[in-house]
Parts: sequence; C-alpha cells; structure tokens
Amino acid sequence: MTTEVSAKRLSILKRLLPALSQAATLWNPANPAIVFAWKETQRTARALGITLRSHEVQGPKEISAAFAAIAEEQPQALLVLQDAMTMQHRNEIVDFAIQQRLPSMFQEKGWAEAGGLMSYGEDLPSMYRRAAYFVDRIFKGTKPADLPVEQATKFETVINLKTAKAIGLAIPDSILVLADEVIE
Repeated sequence: MTTEVSAKRLSILKRLLPALSQAATLWNPANPAIVFAWKETQRTARALGITLRSHEVQGPKEISAAFAAIAEEQPQALLVLQDAMTMQHRNEIVDFAIQQRLPSMFQEKGWAEAGGLMSYGEDLPSMYRRAAYFVDRIFKGTKPADLPVEQATKFETVINLKTAKAIGLAIPDSILVLADEVIE
C-alpha cells in the first residue's frame, strides 16, 4: 500500500466522521507487506489527528481476542489492513463491525460487497487485465526482467448504504459523490 492510498483511505473516513480521533486497526504483523502498510497508515493517521490502536492478528485464535479488545475500547471506527489472514475471516470481521456499529474502512471492493461499510483500493479487474498483458508478453518471448514494474493506476471507492443504515450512520452526499459504486 502506498502512502497515497493510505492517505486517501483515511481522508475518506475522516470526511465521513469529522470528529474521528481514534480508530482500531486490525492487521497481521507476520506479513512484511502489511507491516509496511501499518507504518504508512500510522504516519497518515498522525497527520490527520487520528490515533490508531493496533490489534494484531496472526491466526484465527487471535481474532476473538482482538474483537474483545476493540469492543472494550469502543473506537470511533475500524480500519482493516488486508492480507490472506484477514481475508480468510472477512465475514466475521464485517459482522463484528456491524454488531459494534463501527464505521469500517477496507481495502478492496469485496469487503463492501460482504457488508463492510466502505472500501477504497485498487481496481482488481484492471490489474488482472494488466497481468494478462505481461503474461502474453512473456509467452511471446520477452524476458520478465525486461518488463517494467507497474503500480496500480485505477482505484475505486465503494460504499454500502445497507450497512450504513444497519449501524445508524447517514452518509452525506459529499461522500456519496466520491463513490465509484454504491451498494443499496
């Protein structure tokens, strides 16, 4: 996750919740990419005046303990840094956020489709198309080392209005206009 993506995700959350000063973050410290994302997210949160409470989950047994700690803290929002571990428990995490009436921000559209409040992240279908382009080039004889490294260029914001209603949160039009997709 780049600093820009982290900043955008938190800025959308801050626009939705202007008084946001503390949020719980669920993440897997066993994943080096997520450790980097956590550091970038912390840096961005500090700049926005948001205190992040870290809830590390490396395996299924730690999910329940993290949920209990988050429920006790009563943060104003939940931010999930996505990796295979959190994806494996997506439905549990989304259900927990709804039960706790926590506005939640996720990385990928599938989270909002599963009932998460909002997501902002890479447009996966466009990334898959680019991957197919590179596979085609390799099959046609281009050496992988000769191909450029690319970063995602298309991102999407998805808002789930059903979840907003379930947690008693009105999404203002100024946030809805940012959405590439609204789930009703």
